[in-house]
Amino acid sequence: MFGLKSVFLYLVACQITLIKFFKKIYFSSKNYNKSLETKIPQQIYYNPNPFLLSIITPYSERSFKVSDIDPNVFWLTDNKDSQQMHNFFWLNLIDRKADNKNLKKIIYLWMIKNAKYKKEIWETSTLSARVTSWILNIDIILKNCTFDFKKNFFNCIISQTNHLKKNIKFEKNLSKKIEILSAIILTGLVFKEYEENFNSGIKELESLIKDFFDNDGFPLSRNPNDLVFFSKYLIFCRELIKDSQKYMPEFLEDIIKKNLNCIHFIKTPDNQMPLFNGANAVKFNQIEKYFENFKPDNKIDKLGGLFKFKHKNNLILIDVDKPPQKKFSKSYQSGPLSFEYFLDGIKIITNSGFGSLISKKAEILSRLTACQSTLTINDTSITKFEKNEMINKVFGDSIQNDFKSFDFISKNENDLVGCSATNNGYEKIFGCTHKREIYIDKISNNLKGIDHIYKIKDGHPIRYTFRFHINPELNVVKTMSGNSALIQITKNKSLLFSVSEENLNIEKSIFLGEKKIVDSTCITISGNLVNKNKIFNWEIKKNI
Repeated sequence: MFGLKSVFLYLVACQITLIKFFKKIYFSSKNYNKSLETKIPQQIYYNPNPFLLSIITPYSERSFKVSDIDPNVFWLTDNKDSQQMHNFFWLNLIDRKADNKNLKKIIYLWMIKNAKYKKEIWETSTLSARVTSWILNIDIILKNCTFDFKKNFFNCIISQTNHLKKNIKFEKNLSKKIEILSAIILTGLVFKEYEENFNSGIKELESLIKDFFDNDGFPLSRNPNDLVFFSKYLIFCRELIKDSQKYMPEFLEDIIKKNLNCIHFIKTPDNQMPLFNGANAVKFNQIEKYFENFKPDNKIDKLGGLFKFKHKNNLILIDVDKPPQKKFSKSYQSGPLSFEYFLDGIKIITNSGFGSLISKKAEILSRLTACQSTLTINDTSITKFEKNEMINKVFGDSIQNDFKSFDFISKNENDLVGCSATNNGYEKIFGCTHKREIYIDKISNNLKGIDHIYKIKDGHPIRYTFRFHINPELNVVKTMSGNSALIQITKNKSLLFSVSEENLNIEKSIFLGEKKIVDSTCITISGNLVNKNKIFNWEIKKNI
């Protein structure tokens, strides 16, 4: 059955790839480029605030002065980051008083060479960013310009926007889709002749939100990165509408409020994202100011499949849910019941992070269960991922199999706060389920864990390994007893990780949450099991 499904997906992927191939040939034809030329706007309806670009641009520091660059060689430079040059997000970094003259020449030369479709330069994300960046800097671009430059500039914006409108229905990547919609909505706000772009863009945006977010406002991909990425673009659209004094759609205010509540929920004590299901060690600087007058719901303890609990200076986040649907799983990491632990604002136990900022190979590696602080059996991952390159190219690196998470119970009693949950990801192959209980002892302020391996079917020998990845900034050493390890936080502060009736080891590991591979360590508890259930009691407490 699985083989037939893969064959079907492969054939569909081949068909889609072939269609895209012929479409790109058509895009380069005179007829297609002629069809993109519609009515040229006479003037702009309002001047958008150029500083709104800082909400969505990844840049935070000045990188160069356009006034120091020769426009005639600007596009001749062989730059490995040429896509970033063509998206014009760098306009957010220029000196708006000094760079006007050279900027106009740079854009003029760009339009001469690239005003008609080119595969790489007109890639969806690049094109959407370019239209957005141009319009948000339209005041300095058009300052003291000639009539012909203004006409060509407006025509170039409209042609690119028309290309986005014609092809948005074929875009399956929702991250790219919201970039497209933001650009289309912006043109509808700025050009009165294209006000319909605003209306159609808002309608499509509402549909996207219904398809991609759950009732709490968390992405169905369960990816914290997606939550922040979409929140930035939704806030960007809201601020544009507010700036233009247009009527604000109620659904947009509602989803932003929910998104901010979700971000507040997942934000860790070190002001970063927890490393679950596609997240990187990224801070929230770009949208932090939008929390100033926001009142979060602090009573919520479970969002996006993550359960959060805390007591005094302890905080734990744990993944207690099943994987997302296949179509939303391209960034899912195979780590059910993995957790991250913070003490006094410092991360102690971590997941390894998502390697997308490093390389494709690092990204694939980071999706393995062994990169999460949870259980692996026979050195396998609990989730299988699609391996066919053609299928992945079309549908993304989606999951092949599913599993259930069940029996979730939260507890907040006189002496304990925490939860327990079970998943059956290893049941089909190895005949066992995994239950994890994790609590903060309110009296001792220690973290206590109880892991259960239940053998549903006998006769399946397994080798279990529990991994507890340590923050790469901390040091850990095994003690003489063999069943404990010392985690050094500062010179005078350390924690003791111990396990009852088991030996533990310290293994080399890697951290993949940043822009490079970082060496780290993990505490492991491993052994063999055949025809019986087993319980593991472990604890993290202050070393006295």
